[in-house]
Amino acid sequence: TRIKDRGGFHKDRMAFRNVAMRVLLLMVVVSAAYAKGKEEKKESADGPAASGPAASGPGGEYDITKLGAKPDGKTDSTKAVEEAWASACGGTGKQTIVIPKGDFLTGALNFTGPCKGDGVTIKLEGNLLASNDLSKFPSNWIEIMRIKNLVITGKGSIDGQGKAVWTKNSCQKNYNCKILPNSLVLDFCDDALIEGISIINSKFFHMNIYECKGVTVKDVKVNAPGDSPNTDGIHMGDSSNVNIIDTTIAVGDDCISIGPGSKQVNISGVTCGPGHGISIGSLGRYKDEKDVTDIHVKNCVFKGSTNGLRIKSYEDSKSPLVASKISYENIKMDDSGYPIIIDQKYCPNKLCTAKGDSSRVTVKDVTFKNITGTSSTPEAVSLLCSDKKPCEGVTMSDVKIEYSGKNNKTMAVCTNVKVTATGVDKANACAA
Repeated sequence: TRIKDRGGFHKDRMAFRNVAMRVLLLMVVVSAAYAKGKEEKKESADGPAASGPAASGPGGEYDITKLGAKPDGKTDSTKAVEEAWASACGGTGKQTIVIPKGDFLTGALNFTGPCKGDGVTIKLEGNLLASNDLSKFPSNWIEIMRIKNLVITGKGSIDGQGKAVWTKNSCQKNYNCKILPNSLVLDFCDDALIEGISIINSKFFHMNIYECKGVTVKDVKVNAPGDSPNTDGIHMGDSSNVNIIDTTIAVGDDCISIGPGSKQVNISGVTCGPGHGISIGSLGRYKDEKDVTDIHVKNCVFKGSTNGLRIKSYEDSKSPLVASKISYENIKMDDSGYPIIIDQKYCPNKLCTAKGDSSRVTVKDVTFKNITGTSSTPEAVSLLCSDKKPCEGVTMSDVKIEYSGKNNKTMAVCTNVKVTATGVDKANACAA
């Protein structure tokens, strides 16, 4: 009897264990299903950007080579770069896109926000190359729009490969020319830092800043041949609090062009040349342009540039606007043409439509302080103001620029302006 009872006990215990195992297995399956459903629900709430490729490194890092990009300079890596952006922009916290060493060919790249996290950093250690198939660019090459806390940093380059298409630029002859792609465009971006990289051989402008607040360009190299058409280094318009620091620019057009609507701009430690100088304008080309104010340029060097410090406005300007509170300080000229120039009769390639002076642009409160060096043109100072809108409040102090040529004397050519001058060489001084 005891043996039978013990056998029944063992059977009962085995049955209990079988039931317990089944219950445990059922709990595991239910728990896994619940977790999966919760994750799917989260992915659905996060939207399409969150369903991109998994991060390839800690802290939300996306390496484009792990998404299919090839560093051979020939394979189109557009899709991989845009996938990296979609994942970084859709993630929380601080996100990073890594472009490692190598050459990566792409067509148009559209990085659009707003993003969900605390900012996106693009680590550019390799080289991005723009395709020379213009059909791949509806407008610009790299366009970054509606982003806060953007950082682009590294030792790599953004190479527009413009030489192959510069001959297609007709803007020197036609007001309404087809614009070739700008290389790097920031639209409606706040608190952006571009640091350490190189931007070279753009098809059109190297960098364009539009409707942005708080952009810093620091220790950047911008380079293209001096005869490359419309390859402005850095252009800005309708933007505020823009800082360009310790940057070297050698291009075929303006090193820096400050367009309508720009305010609170600080430029320091910039080397310009070749290029057309640091220009405010051109102003007045289009209707309803906004004023330009609080522009400060200091501690800069111009080497062989065709212009130096320039303010230019169209003589047939379409609407009234004001350029004011402008200062230039501690500037060194090294054989630059027209080192100081205000030109209110600007009319490139004789394309203006008005007869005579119809300028509606006011230039006032402009200071030139400690401007020294040599000029490649006899006209070291050229202030060509409008008879309808004479320049107001122009001050010059410690201006000493000498023409570097032979058999010609340094001179100042001034019209429709009264200058308050102290410590200015006689050859640089405008008659009262």
